[in-house]
Amino acid sequence: MILRILTTLLLAVAAALPASAQIAPTAAELRAYGGLHAAAARGDVAEIEKRIAAGENKEATDDRARTPLHVAAYQKQYDAARALIRLGADPNKLEIDRYDIITIASVANDLPMLRLALDGGGNPRAVTSRYDGTALIAAAHLGHVEVVRLLIAAKAPLDHVNNLKWTALIESIVLGDGGKNHTETLRALVEAGADVNLPDGSGATPLRLARSRGYREMVAILEKAGAK
Repeated sequence: MILRILTTLLLAVAAALPASAQIAPTAAELRAYGGLHAAAARGDVAEIEKRIAAGENKEATDDRARTPLHVAAYQKQYDAARALIRLGADPNKLEIDRYDIITIASVANDLPMLRLALDGGGNPRAVTSRYDGTALIAAAHLGHVEVVRLLIAAKAPLDHVNNLKWTALIESIVLGDGGKNHTETLRALVEAGADVNLPDGSGATPLRLARSRGYREMVAILEKAGAK
């Protein structure tokens, strides 16, 4: 009975979770930016180089602790992000909601930004977000298959458990829709060696969770991998 109640509570939390808890700069914020934040937002590499050479703080933050590099990531300004990293900006800084640029790119399904963040020293193992999760968990939640594969290749932790007591594998089930993207996400995790028997906080295994939702292809993948 207690396990059933806990499962129900966790699923209620899941239903309330937004697709993204990240908050990109608003139009008003973008208009108000000056200095490196403004240059990053518009992708002005020459201005970025000029300002950093003049001693401007490349880790300056706005009201939500976003650095110029965070802004570049949110705005998909690849050249600006690359320049900031080349000039010493920290790719592992967390903004106010504890997102780094790897997680920002992963949630946005932004493979070019993710690649340059990883190449620039971003840590795919970092614990991020208010859920004490990882970029891999965030990507699995959303069914971003190619992002998941890239993070797996970068040695992201397969079995990290967030504060909802879910792994990436479990999130692909409980926050997925059982469709192609979430199924292929689960398959990628299983093939990479994710623990198919690691349960959630209520003791429900991935196989039990997939069966309860009628996700037959996920069930088949898990059973083939030895899930109980």
